[in-house]
Amino acid sequence: MNDQLERLNRLPLRSNLRGLTPYGAPQLDVPILLNVNENTHGVPADVRAAISEAVTEAAAGLNRYPDREFTELRKALAEYLGHGLDESNLWAANGSNEVLQQVLQAFGGPGRTALGFPPTYSMYPLLASGTDTEYVVGERAEGYGLSAESAARQVKELQPNIVFLCSPNNPTGTGLGLDVVEAVYEAGEASQAIVIVDEAYHEFAHDGTPSALTLLPGRERLIVSRTMSKAFALAGARLGYMAAAPEVTDAIRLVRLPYHLSAITQATALAALRHREALMADVEDIKKQRDRIVSELTRMGLKPAASDSNYVFFGGLEDPHRVWQELLDAGVLIRDVGISGHLRVTAGTETETTAFLTSLESILASRATLPA
Repeated sequence: MNDQLERLNRLPLRSNLRGLTPYGAPQLDVPILLNVNENTHGVPADVRAAISEAVTEAAAGLNRYPDREFTELRKALAEYLGHGLDESNLWAANGSNEVLQQVLQAFGGPGRTALGFPPTYSMYPLLASGTDTEYVVGERAEGYGLSAESAARQVKELQPNIVFLCSPNNPTGTGLGLDVVEAVYEAGEASQAIVIVDEAYHEFAHDGTPSALTLLPGRERLIVSRTMSKAFALAGARLGYMAAAPEVTDAIRLVRLPYHLSAITQATALAALRHREALMADVEDIKKQRDRIVSELTRMGLKPAASDSNYVFFGGLEDPHRVWQELLDAGVLIRDVGISGHLRVTAGTETETTAFLTSLESILASRATLPA
């Protein structure tokens, strides 16, 4: 046991937190960073200028607390999402992780359970532990799919208080059919389960892919979470949000910290929303690079999953960690998600994507035994 862990264990830490490790992906200084699904295109110059102007204006009032209800931002988010939503349906926080944490604070806690379907977003069990909510592990089919029938059966059997549905799923990138969401919601009636559809990457979905936002009317236990970190290239600004029935946002107000969204954060998000056309143009380019990755990996004999996100999950590797290391040695950092035979790569700019594909093909050519 190392000294740091020993000192930690001397503290009166909650029992359900003992032995856990914090969330974290490698933060390494390499030329090509394609490991945490950031928007590598960055913020366009005109949007940066608009954000700078908005932040400068907000700075004049930093001696005062910000709008606790961030009303203007909620109106702007509702207008962006459409689907007949208004500000009463919207809530925001410092990243979608904080949104999910607030949901767990309001509807989870001791004696309550949250159900997830691994492999999925690795923060779900950590958020559950942080709120003393028991995390229950569901099952997926071979190939990591999740059918409406299977998901509903598991919800009926386990009767969770909260259900996480990640669509597109992280790390696999595959979207869920709305039939899954509908079936899970109906199956959760007995336990009055809150159903969270995490759509952090929805803007990258293929054209025509429906959103769970269409299912919100008449479903007061349904929550759809989104983020501005990915499509809006604002990972550094930390702005996540959700859409739900007004009574759900009222419930979140019971657990939120006062003035939790700074005036700077609100100004940044509003400026980005006003200039979203420029940002969405980069989204289209990212989708092209994602599809290019899928095509090229298939040509190389690997097995990429169909992706509705800004990343590609791919298998067919005998020693994925070794491939990960050799890519890193070549200056390209992708993600080893700990799933046998698989790795995950973010779709970057055309130049970054070319660097990844060129390096990977060279590695595969030099080690002909790597593809399974």
